[in-house]
Amino acid sequence: MIKEIIVVEGKDDTAAIKRAVEADTIETNGSAIGEDVLRRIALANERRGIIIFTDPDHAGERIRKIVARHAPGCKHAFLPQEQALYKGDIGIENASPDAIRTALSELRTESLDESGEISFEDLMEAGLIVHPDASNRRLVMGKLLGIGYANGKQFYKRCTSFRISKVEFAEAFKQMEEELGG
Repeated sequence: MIKEIIVVEGKDDTAAIKRAVEADTIETNGSAIGEDVLRRIALANERRGIIIFTDPDHAGERIRKIVARHAPGCKHAFLPQEQALYKGDIGIENASPDAIRTALSELRTESLDESGEISFEDLMEAGLIVHPDASNRRLVMGKLLGIGYANGKQFYKRCTSFRISKVEFAEAFKQMEEELGG
């Protein structure tokens, strides 16, 4: 059984999690998260810790930010979009049990001290911002680093808040270059 409580968007996500692992969940019921749900999440984070595991889409990212603000130091699980896609619908509920277990085994913990080693210039040099293929490159790097896809500013924030080291970044960059044929 997973010690932390997993925060998901809805009941279908809970069902998918329970098919993959033994865990308790809290459902946000979408992006209009009520104060009572936020209080339960904060209490769960205090007592057991939480893992935020939202859909890899814009709405899921919005929910992740809201929950993370109310649960400092929480853990994050990220699922690549292609592993959450079924007939044009993106969601945790579409992921295989193996994909869910993999995402939960590669957790990232948000650091309260966001003074990570990666600089904005590192992102520029890696072609992750101000580059014709920056979006695709961030998609690949996000998957390799286990921090998911994000726009340039959010990607930088994730690198710093998840304390991505220069070595870890360089290894992922090298692998990304090989994958993209660069």
